[in-house]
Amino acid sequence: MLKHYYTIAKDGIVETEIKKSRFICHLKRVSNEAEAQEYVQTIKKEHWKANHNCVAYLIGDQNDVQRAYDDGEPSGTAGVPMLEVLKKQELKYVIAVVTRYFGGTKLGAGGLIRAYGKSVSVALDQIGVVSRDLQVTISVTVTYPASGKLENNLKESSYTLKDILYTENVTFICSVDEEKVDSFKNELINWLSGQVEFEIGEMSYQESKRLKRSNT
Repeated sequence: MLKHYYTIAKDGIVETEIKKSRFICHLKRVSNEAEAQEYVQTIKKEHWKANHNCVAYLIGDQNDVQRAYDDGEPSGTAGVPMLEVLKKQELKYVIAVVTRYFGGTKLGAGGLIRAYGKSVSVALDQIGVVSRDLQVTISVTVTYPASGKLENNLKESSYTLKDILYTENVTFICSVDEEKVDSFKNELINWLSGQVEFEIGEMSYQESKRLKRSNT
């Protein structure tokens, strides 16, 4: 599993009009190629009246699967520019399907390349990109008198505080990078003079918003 990668914040659909043609960009997270192909067929079934349903996707930890389909547009004018936008944004495990309803004005090869690339770029700007970081869940249990100090210190630190549970004692659910687990524990022991208990949980991806970046 990758310790870190970028992907779309959520599945979504964004429409852009370019010279009277409608370009509808569908973005979706996908875990494998079969899922991607199934999604393509779903879009084609929904938009069967469209002139084109062009496709680009990146799948795999090292982008092992990269596909681009022009669906009737001139070769290299749709799928490839869509794919290049995804790659420039360093995204993984994502598919883009751009549905085009022709508006009567021909765009030419250069115009198509710009239009399909712009459709994906605009959709990414609106839907957003997140960083997914593989972290360990750690439950930190302290007494009520010590909980205030710990909560303040955690909120001021770089660690992720996911939840606080109030029972006989107070348990803070935190997410920590695997390589920082020992330093995290040592830091909390120092904060609380050793009056703390730890329980190491499972590893999972934590998501945080990535700042917008230029697609040009």
